[in-house]
Amino acid sequence: MNDWAESTRQTGGLGAMRDCMQRTGQWHPGQLAGRRWPICCVSLEISQRCNLDCTLCYLSEASKSVRDLPLEEIFRRIELILEHYGQGTDVQVSGGEPTLRRRPELVAIVRRLAEVGLRPTLFTNGIRASRSLLEELAEAGLVDVAFHLDTTQQRKDHRSESDLNVLREEYIERARGLSIGVFFNTTVHAGNLEDVPMLAAFFAAHADVVRLASFLLQAETGRGVLGARADAVHSDGIAARLEQGLRTPLRFDALSAGHQDCNRCAVALVIGNRAYDAYADVSFIRRFMHATTSVSIDRKTPWRGTRALILAALKRPALLAASLDWLARLGWMTRRDLVTARGRVHKLTLVIHDFMDACQLDEERIDACIFMAISQDGPVSMCRYNAKRDDYLRRPLKTCSCARQSLRETAQSRKDSLA
Repeated sequence: MNDWAESTRQTGGLGAMRDCMQRTGQWHPGQLAGRRWPICCVSLEISQRCNLDCTLCYLSEASKSVRDLPLEEIFRRIELILEHYGQGTDVQVSGGEPTLRRRPELVAIVRRLAEVGLRPTLFTNGIRASRSLLEELAEAGLVDVAFHLDTTQQRKDHRSESDLNVLREEYIERARGLSIGVFFNTTVHAGNLEDVPMLAAFFAAHADVVRLASFLLQAETGRGVLGARADAVHSDGIAARLEQGLRTPLRFDALSAGHQDCNRCAVALVIGNRAYDAYADVSFIRRFMHATTSVSIDRKTPWRGTRALILAALKRPALLAASLDWLARLGWMTRRDLVTARGRVHKLTLVIHDFMDACQLDEERIDACIFMAISQDGPVSMCRYNAKRDDYLRRPLKTCSCARQSLRETAQSRKDSLA
């Protein structure tokens, strides 16, 4: 068990994360970690198999030889997540490609996560994520689906990011109307760096369905062949290109999630054909965040999440006054686009993840990690997990050895009864 997991057991989720942020110098008025949640998300890998061969793949060379975890072990790991972080934790059902599991098993995993109060998101390349599967998963309790598409995947007849927009639109339509959030992940490397503005504009144009776009910076880890990133691929450059694509400046420093060298986020309000920075008034955004840290946001149905925030403001007269002032100023600034868009406003969250190379792990960043993978022993920083993936995956499973022991004891008991 790592130090963070032990600290969590001893002091409780929020307190442990707050201690980590303070210890690593990341605690400030805009920090979400340790205030709103004890962890950003936990990756639950249910298969190491994949139906693509990405040039930037975090899986190890030995992944093909690793058998799928039995449901018994996956359910045990779900209990570990619940024990460490509590209900309401976001869990990424991932892999490999999770849809390569038998469909009833995948549905059972999502249902178990939802039943114990965790919030499951399906991380998929979309090839097997049919409309009917998404419908069934939504009924089982799926909160979000995150489609990963980019040029590292070498998809046939889709050589450029522009080509891949055809698939992105197809995936958007598969999920349209379902009570799940739709995210997109893009790995950024030298080959598609200049496409980032175009992708930002694409996601904004589809913000009626797409709620989050995540940009993952190239890292030298796993079995990918592209290796280390070019100097031009860095967080500041990605942020500038996102602003270029949306044609508006964005505040990526209003709120923080974990270590400043790992994650950056901004939120755009898309009204008609224009995007506006939702975090432009940093003082108000931080004040609102502090006052609503305990409010549960329903991502499956945005209007319920909005209603929860409104009700929270109504209970606090000073916050309500500040919120009405903020809305009035925003409404005046966007009045022309609001008329054109008939009052429809869509929120698009933009996230930049700067993962570390396997051979250059920074222990301070590891200590402040908010993106964990769940191993058989407990949560592990995702960057450390990727760097030492075989060490975690090729060890015998405790649940399997216990099951074999139980079978041996049962067999011996039957022999004794027959003797």
